[in-house]
Amino acid sequence: MTDKDFCCSSFLALRYIEKPGVDFTDRFRYRLPALPSDEGRILVKTAEDINESIENQIKDKVKGYKKVGIFLSGGMDSGILASYLPGIDAYTFRFLGGSFQQDELKRAEMIAEKNNMKLHYVDIDWSTVTDYLKPVMISKGGPVHSIELQLCKGAVQAKADGVDLMIIGDASDYIFGGMDKLLSQDWSFDAFVQRYIYVDPFEVLKNPVSVRYLFERYRKGDSIDFVEILDKLAGQESYGSYDNAFVTAGLDYFDPYEKLKMAEPLDLKRIRSGESKYMIRELYKIRYPDIPVPEKTPMPRPVDSYFADWKGPTRPEFKDSIEIGNYDGNQRWLLWCLEQFLNLMDE
Repeated sequence: MTDKDFCCSSFLALRYIEKPGVDFTDRFRYRLPALPSDEGRILVKTAEDINESIENQIKDKVKGYKKVGIFLSGGMDSGILASYLPGIDAYTFRFLGGSFQQDELKRAEMIAEKNNMKLHYVDIDWSTVTDYLKPVMISKGGPVHSIELQLCKGAVQAKADGVDLMIIGDASDYIFGGMDKLLSQDWSFDAFVQRYIYVDPFEVLKNPVSVRYLFERYRKGDSIDFVEILDKLAGQESYGSYDNAFVTAGLDYFDPYEKLKMAEPLDLKRIRSGESKYMIRELYKIRYPDIPVPEKTPMPRPVDSYFADWKGPTRPEFKDSIEIGNYDGNQRWLLWCLEQFLNLMDE
């Protein structure tokens, strides 16, 4: 079925369309890949368990592929995976000619050198948006997360180099407690919903639709099961973004963290004291005993630069009185990208 108003609201609030089978239009079917099943996931209690599982998974997975690559950032997750795959080709995003988040870039270069990898730069600027936005949106059947364009460009570049399997480290954040700001306190129901929603549809759309029903599934009286929400909602949104980028590029990918599940509940006290992803930190020390553990940072996207002078959406679906200065670069991307997809629907 089609429900443009719901789809607009769901994308702005959650960064994906939450209801399977609901589309913006008959012209485009929204593709929402299901999260990998919990069945068969590997329970891990220690960093040593994670170490053994990743090593075994990678050995099994790379069989049958001719050339393996890895998306390598300066963070913990991909750095750990790189240590199991010395000598392969690594692809590192370089933003705005290397002027954006230089420390992260330097750490990626250091990890590539340490693992004797051939390092390729994937240069990201506004041309990445103009070149990849339309095919990535058509593949998904809707507007997209800003990360999807740069992932797709990197996958296309690697595929042209002969890579037929790309290793990624996306799932670690929502399995091992990487979303430390959302885990920082015991939220009330209303406070968490307000904090989690990316752009409130009621602030910007003329015909907003509430997505509050989704959070009600996780309600616990006046509070909410925020740990489960991050596993399911955040996991679904992130998984869908990575999957769409690789589907668009036509390249196989593999995330060894995806099969793992913590055998014991997250230690929120450790996370709140500054040890986000504490088991991954411990594994990084095992794999790189001579390198300081890098602090967790999200994959960079220069959206603040892109949209510094943007005046806001002008299509009739949006309110006329949006104070665009109240929204940061990531939020502006959502508004802008939604408008671009609505324009595409009208072509």
